[in-house]
Amino acid sequence: MEGCKMKMKKLINDPFAVTTELVEGFVLANKDKVRRLEGINVVIRSDMPRKGKVGIVIGGGSGHEPLFLEFIGKGMGDCSVHGNIFASPSADIIYDGIKATDSGSGVILIYGNYMGDIINFDMAQDMARSDGIRVETVRVWDDVASAPPDQKDERRGTAADLFVIKIAGAAAEQGLPFDEVLRIAEKARDNCRSIGVALSSCTLPAVGKPIFEIGDDEMMVGMGLHGEPGIKKAELLSADKTTEIMADVILGDDLDLQKGDEIAVIVNGYGSTTRMEMFIVNRRFHQLMTSGGIDIYGTYLGNFCTSQEMAGLSITVMKLDDELKKYYDEPAQSYSFTVSGE
Repeated sequence: MEGCKMKMKKLINDPFAVTTELVEGFVLANKDKVRRLEGINVVIRSDMPRKGKVGIVIGGGSGHEPLFLEFIGKGMGDCSVHGNIFASPSADIIYDGIKATDSGSGVILIYGNYMGDIINFDMAQDMARSDGIRVETVRVWDDVASAPPDQKDERRGTAADLFVIKIAGAAAEQGLPFDEVLRIAEKARDNCRSIGVALSSCTLPAVGKPIFEIGDDEMMVGMGLHGEPGIKKAELLSADKTTEIMADVILGDDLDLQKGDEIAVIVNGYGSTTRMEMFIVNRRFHQLMTSGGIDIYGTYLGNFCTSQEMAGLSITVMKLDDELKKYYDEPAQSYSFTVSGE
């Protein structure tokens, strides 16, 4: 029996209204801190725009919550723009988000490296520039399974979105000038690598069935968040052996981690993975890094970049230096991600 034959079971209403209803629910849960632009799926911090602050607009397709919606707040994103499940938001609502966020200091767009997003965010960027708004883009491309090192700009964006949003948001919150916020965000992006393992498919509400097939005794190494092909389909392995495969892929890339380097880590669940499993994987990953003389400066563990109810997880590393550590340690306050800064 293959796991993909299961019928969809979700607590939803109209499958074509999922994004609008989830945005409405989020705003009601967080109404003192955010507001929704009337009639569209764009949510912005209540204190934005703020004079002198570079705006951080994030977004993409829904279905990956808490990314991106729940990562707006102090020291994080300022505005989040949402498309339908696994689909880019339209250029028009991205443009509205840019205009609502800009204080005269410019806006930086941060999103995953997917063709639909690239087309629509670029179009919105051009529209805003025509209005005299300074806008630049940081596309996140951390998934090492999706393209070789010499084609990094073709890689998919996954859980490293969290690191890039956190670092860029901290720099912008401190009032740094536009060019500095952009440079620091790009630096964070360029120092991130991720690899994931899927144990089951997910279902799209509008389709009602799994988007790919995988056997009960199989796993997919490098599977994308939308069911894109991975590196290989393999026999289901133990947590330790799976973690070793993932670590080998990350260490074999061009991040060039050496003894004495420091990294930050995200152990990210895809939706239905238990925290028990994540902690077990985190345990082995720490052992592997420590044995290689690599110091783990900090770890975020949980569901940050999901794919509906997919089973599996990803590991993301960000190679740190003193500058990145400074912004990594800064306070952040968003609905699903908080750093005390203490």
